[in-house]
Amino acid sequence: MSLPPKAVARCNGQALTEFLVVALALVPLFLLMPLIAKYQDIAHQTQMASRYVAFDAAVRNEWQNSWKDPAQLAAEVRRRFFSNPDAPIKTNDTAGNFDAHRNLFWRGPTNEPLIADFDADVAISFGDSASPSQANGFTASTDGDPFNKTAGTGVETKIAEQLSLKAAGIFTGNVSVKLAKTPAFLKSYQPFDTIDLSITRHTSVVVNGWDADTPAKVVSRIDSKLLVPGTQLRKIASIADGFITPFEAGKVQPPQLGQLSFWQDVVPSDRLK
Repeated sequence: MSLPPKAVARCNGQALTEFLVVALALVPLFLLMPLIAKYQDIAHQTQMASRYVAFDAAVRNEWQNSWKDPAQLAAEVRRRFFSNPDAPIKTNDTAGNFDAHRNLFWRGPTNEPLIADFDADVAISFGDSASPSQANGFTASTDGDPFNKTAGTGVETKIAEQLSLKAAGIFTGNVSVKLAKTPAFLKSYQPFDTIDLSITRHTSVVVNGWDADTPAKVVSRIDSKLLVPGTQLRKIASIADGFITPFEAGKVQPPQLGQLSFWQDVVPSDRLK
């Protein structure tokens, strides 16, 4: 069935009109995709930085009385996660607001940095309250002893006592990044030119300084039926020795049932200097 000439004339340009209407919505989206990719990359680095903050607390914590100075920790986060990707790991290194220390991928359409000022726009905090002090970074368990009950059951396990674990609860490290907002590079991307954009990520860990500085302390840490059930064999060790020794006549050493001392790696004395 063919349309009359007048109807065909009225349809001329319809496809172009439809394309222009759809383009009004899609073209700005396509133009924004590179900027969104840069925001996603910053968000990923923010997540990795929050892990760094949280796991630093696993090494330096209240039980060891060795919290790292928050200002030093923040400086490390800025330099190692938000400056140039090939930044070396140096002690007391800080990020500067110049191109040599910037991630050149994180730039707007007119080449302005998305993180304008490292010190002002990248911040760390601790706990749900976003405290500036690590000591306030803990969320205590409901019973005040997070290791002693099986989660959700209320069953007493006494794990803390058996393993000499100490913890004030779950430690949370936060990292937040404020993204630059200037008409110079966002004026064409409404509504991004009128809102403050920021990215915040959190990582939570259970902190405990379960360290050991001597072989004897290592043994004492793991010498429990919880970690090494075989230690319960010590109760029958003397009985087994009584049976084995007469028959073997000293040819075979009796098994060291339940003993952990023979697992130790002994360093020769001439190496301990």
